Amino acid sequence: MSQIHPHNPAAASSRAAKPLAGYRMLDLTTFLSGPFCTQILADLGAEVIKIEAPSGDSSRHIPPHFVDGDSAYYLGINRNKKSLAVDMKQPEGLQLVKDLIAQTHVVIENFRPGVSNRMGLNIESIMKDHPKLIWTSISGFGQEGPLHDRPAYDMIVQALSGVMSLTGEEGRPAVRLGIPAGDLVAGMYAAIAINAALADRERGGSGRHIDISMLDCQLAMLSYQSTYSLIAGVNPRRQAARHDSIPTYRSFVGGDGRELVITANTDRMWKGLCHALNESALIDDPRFLTGEMRLANREALWDLLEAAFLKRPAAEWVQELAENGVPVALIKTVPEALADARESGRGMIMPLSRGDGRGIEVVGNPIKFMGQTEPESTYPPALGEDAMKVLSEWLGWECSKIDGLVEKKVLATARHTA
Repeated sequence: MSQIHPHNPAAASSRAAKPLAGYRMLDLTTFLSGPFCTQILADLGAEVIKIEAPSGDSSRHIPPHFVDGDSAYYLGINRNKKSLAVDMKQPEGLQLVKDLIAQTHVVIENFRPGVSNRMGLNIESIMKDHPKLIWTSISGFGQEGPLHDRPAYDMIVQALSGVMSLTGEEGRPAVRLGIPAGDLVAGMYAAIAINAALADRERGGSGRHIDISMLDCQLAMLSYQSTYSLIAGVNPRRQAARHDSIPTYRSFVGGDGRELVITANTDRMWKGLCHALNESALIDDPRFLTGEMRLANREALWDLLEAAFLKRPAAEWVQELAENGVPVALIKTVPEALADARESGRGMIMPLSRGDGRGIEVVGNPIKFMGQTEPESTYPPALGEDAMKVLSEWLGWECSKIDGLVEKKVLATARHTA
C-alpha cells in the first residue's frame, strides 16, 4: 500500500470545522453501532464511503416511517456519506472492495468475528499488505473471549452488562434504556479509538486493528455503580429516577401531574430547596443535618418533599427552585425537547436537502468548534448513488468499466425517485 496522506487537513479545518478532511474511510457496517460511528467521522470531515449489499443496509427497511423508500432510522445515522452497492459474493465485487481498501486510511466493520475472513477479507493478510491501515472491528463481545462468536444487539448487552438491572422501578421488572446505548456508546468509543490511532499514525506509528466490544463499552458506562460494587460488594438496586448517594437528586410530581427533576447535591442547594418549598424547618431537622443523614433517612425525607411538590404546578416549582439556586428541569417529551433545540440557536436541528429541493430534518452534530463555520451536511445517500464519482476518483476507472459491472450486477446504482 502506498503511503496515503490526507489532502492538507490543516487548510481544510481553517475554513470550516472539518478536522478530518482529507481522510478516506471505508464503512462496511450495518444497522446502528457502525453507522453511528461513521456518521461522527463524516460529520468531522472524513470522506466516508458506505459499502452496502445490493439489497442495501438492513436499516434502510426498518418500519414504520419512510421517506421515498428509505427508513427514518437509516436517514438519522447516515448523513455526509457516499454509497456504493457492491455484491461481494462475486469475485469482481470482492476485488473492488480490496482495491478501495488499498486507497483508504480506515476500514470500519461490525461483522461477527470471523465473518470478514470468511467473506474473503482476511484482516491479518490485508494489514500485512497495508501496514498503515487502521482496521476497526465493532462486535458484541470482542474478537476474542468466551462469547465472541455470539450475535448481539443493544438489549442483549444492556442485559449482560448490568445496565438493565439498574433501569426501572424497584420491585418491578427491569427495562431497557429508552435509547439504544449499547449501540451508540460502542460507536462513540470506536470513533474515539480511530481518532487516537490516526494521531499516532501521523506521528509515524503503524496501522492498528481496533477491537471494540459493545459489552465492554456498556461495562465502562456503569461508572460509579461498578466501583460501588467492586469496592463495597453491593448489588445496586433499580435506580428509577433517583440516585444511590444523593436523596435530593431525583424526580418529583407537581400539583398538575407534570414531572420535574432536581439535583440538589450540595448543602447550599439543599438549603435552597428547603427555602423554595417553604419548608425551611427541614434545614434544622436532626434527621437531615448532613448529606449522609439525609441519605440514611431518605424515605422520610421523600415523603415530606413529595407532599410539598404537590402543592403547586411543576412549572411554578421550576421557576422558584431556579431562583433559589437549585438545578431543576421539567421532564420534557421528545417533541418538546426538539422544539427547544430548534429555538436554542446551536444548530442541533439540522435540515438536509436533496438535489430535487426536498429534504428532512435530523438532530445535528453536537461537536462544535468555536470560531469555525458549521459545515453544510449532505443528505444520506441513496443506495449505490455514488458509484461513478467514487470509483473514478479513488480508482481512476472509466465509465465503461463501471457500467460493465452494473450490467453484471456486481454494482447496483439505485437512485432517489423524483
